[in-house]
Amino acid sequence: MNGAMAASSHRIMLGPLVAAIDQGTSSTRFLVFNSKTSELLSHHQVEIKQSFPKEGWVEEDPKEILQSVYECMERTCEKLTQLNIDISNIKAIGVTNQRETTIVWDKETGEPLYNAIVWLDLRTQSTVEHLINKTPGRNKNHLKHKTGLPISTYFSAVKLRWLMDNVDEVREAVVSHRAMFGTVDSWLIWCLTGGKSGGVHCTDVTNASRTMLFNIHTMDWDPELCKYFGIPMEVLPRVRSSSEIYGLMKSGALSGIPISGCLGDQSAALVGQMCFQDGQAKNTYGTGCFLLRNTGSKPVMSDHGLLTTVAYKLGRDKPACYALEGSVAIAGAVVRWLQDNLGIIGSSEELEKLAASVGTSYGCYFVPAFSGLYAPYWEPSARGIICGLTQFTNKSHLAFAALEAVCFQTREIMDAMNQDSGIPLTQLQVDGGMTSNRLLMQLQADILCIPVVKPSMPETTALGAAMAAGAAEGVSVWSLNPEDLSEVTSEKFEPQINTEESEFRYARWKKAVQKSMNWETTEPVCNGNGETSIFSSVPLGFYIMGSMLMLVGAKYIAGPN
Repeated sequence: MNGAMAASSHRIMLGPLVAAIDQGTSSTRFLVFNSKTSELLSHHQVEIKQSFPKEGWVEEDPKEILQSVYECMERTCEKLTQLNIDISNIKAIGVTNQRETTIVWDKETGEPLYNAIVWLDLRTQSTVEHLINKTPGRNKNHLKHKTGLPISTYFSAVKLRWLMDNVDEVREAVVSHRAMFGTVDSWLIWCLTGGKSGGVHCTDVTNASRTMLFNIHTMDWDPELCKYFGIPMEVLPRVRSSSEIYGLMKSGALSGIPISGCLGDQSAALVGQMCFQDGQAKNTYGTGCFLLRNTGSKPVMSDHGLLTTVAYKLGRDKPACYALEGSVAIAGAVVRWLQDNLGIIGSSEELEKLAASVGTSYGCYFVPAFSGLYAPYWEPSARGIICGLTQFTNKSHLAFAALEAVCFQTREIMDAMNQDSGIPLTQLQVDGGMTSNRLLMQLQADILCIPVVKPSMPETTALGAAMAAGAAEGVSVWSLNPEDLSEVTSEKFEPQINTEESEFRYARWKKAVQKSMNWETTEPVCNGNGETSIFSSVPLGFYIMGSMLMLVGAKYIAGPN
């Protein structure tokens, strides 16, 4: 009896709760927070299957993504009930998501018309080359004054263009006005608010700013950009702020609860890390690695290969804030590659042990340019290389080099950011799944030569989405006033090696990066069966033709046997 009374009194003391859907590249999570203390009360996680149908292609199933959200919601609600926490206390739901990943669906049937094309996907490389070639001076920054972005395989517009050009179902749906386009946030919100029966087709400013169709100054879709990519504006979702009621949940245990927060995952982490002041920055280590620095109410254009992006707009009548972003394609993905493709580790925890067993890469450098190089190079022709190998090198050194690669890539984007802003960062706030690797955090401090600060509650991306949802007008259970924000406990990693050694290793890394460049320099040529011909590579074509001619010539000179 006393236990039940204690539990019920504890339940009353919790006050309003706010939930967040965190739909990432490799997993989906549903998390529930106490809006008064920011405490994480319960969560559930489900892995997402990625498929690689061709070299450089990365896809996910939109229906599997949606199903994983429902599963995470149900399991978390069950866990809360077991903890004697009343789920009717959940007052709002926020959504945060992998950005740029592109989905097209039929608004009449509610069915996706193709798999989601993931942000990492490289199939649009020839589309990008074609677009850059038709710009004055072949300038990849031709649209940057409006979008803040270079023309790259990374962003949604080129993925949508590819779908319209290559998938009959998509093209037909566009022509018959049945097609809806969205990034993952739009797909989820549309489905959760009713789908084909009145679902809300919207996105927020942060996700919209990653499409290359959005003008970051007017804060809306840009007719000229849509015309440039040949995309009809009617397929696009309505752009809303990051914190307002978009619609209500239409099914499940949480039916009737408003969805009132939406932020792309990197913006959500910036909010979750409380980086509300101009100059504050955070680095998130997930599938990729993303360093964002708040630049306040004015967009700052980079001269050093960084992106200008919308950080957040926390309310319909609130001003938009902008950020400079350094984006690295492969961070945590390198762990998955070592595990799934090479089989040298069984888990991410094993990577840390393996690397720690040697404590050095022994001169081995690993540039994981699996999807080309992102910031600060924007070089789609680059490919992954491992160099500096000797007979002494073993899998432990390779594991260490993989962790160092994440740190070196972060150093490159931090250097670019310091040059752009003119005010060097004095410490780096970090979050994301890889921050549980203590060796990585120490290596990062050593390579940056500044302290690395990690919050003790690592789920800052989900926290940011929950904060936006709880602060929305009509919900108002989470105050974002600086004096009301709860104090964050954190751990600090100080640099432990001398600057000279750090600089020497960084210089060697830069040398390795140069060697990874210009690997894929020709557009593939198809032989009519959709297969790429070996003659698509001009040097290889000459080599094979030359070899054949030499053989014929040799046979001719030798005469009959």
